[in-house]
Amino acid sequence: MLARSVTYALVGLEPRRVEVEAHLRTGETPAFSIVGLADRACQEAKHRVKSGVQSTLLEWPNRNITVNLAPAALRKEGPGFDLAIALTVLAASGQVPVERLAGHACFGELALDGRVRPVAGAIAVAEGAARGGVTAMLCAAASAPEAALAGVEAKPVRHLAEAVAYLRGETDISAAGPPEPHRPDPHGRPDLREVRGQERGRRALEVAAAGAHNLLLAGPPGTGKTMLARRLPSIMPPLTRDEALEVTRIHSVAGLLPPGSGLVTEPPFRSPHHGASAAAI
Repeated sequence: MLARSVTYALVGLEPRRVEVEAHLRTGETPAFSIVGLADRACQEAKHRVKSGVQSTLLEWPNRNITVNLAPAALRKEGPGFDLAIALTVLAASGQVPVERLAGHACFGELALDGRVRPVAGAIAVAEGAARGGVTAMLCAAASAPEAALAGVEAKPVRHLAEAVAYLRGETDISAAGPPEPHRPDPHGRPDLREVRGQERGRRALEVAAAGAHNLLLAGPPGTGKTMLARRLPSIMPPLTRDEALEVTRIHSVAGLLPPGSGLVTEPPFRSPHHGASAAAI
């Protein structure tokens, strides 16, 4: 018995399509193996998935189970494959309709009691699904508004049992809507109007912001370089939608996007330590 589902692996900031295949064999010693260049966190999905299925009061197939994450040459990292693996195993054992599962992307981590936990990078995975023609995505409830920003039908599931009931047609799950754009408090961020003096520095910031130029601030410590640079976003225009999606994707993959946040519409400011290496930056 064989079943397939679709999920996505993140390579840096880019989503790569991954097909999760589950094959059940009878007449052999029961076992559960995951192949396809999975890292330690992904290999440990065996324990999370089995406990989650059993905690949901579903039947765990007492057979030899092989799960393949294709393409095998692409390294798979993180726990975001848990939900896809669990649903594919259930589909291979006849507990979930194979055809209905094939029309959804799946992304989420499973707790031992079957709860679906959010995983960083949901918007990037949703963008990959949208580009690949997958219109619906099953993900953690906390990640659904973020995934909806990419234009897919993000189906929020809080527990594995909800996902199974939805795929069986026993219940319906309304797609989550995208949240309002994240707009920081204008009074809580550094503003260029607070600067007194520094005429040349202010003029350089204004020219760089107006013309979208690069800017190099050089000088001895304590002359106000970082102070001025922190205030550059206050005179820059809001990000375009494509820019906002890119910045939001970066924040999501890095785990810096608060749950339920919308698009990041303001240009962000990052201040690496002066001793940071090129690789760290």
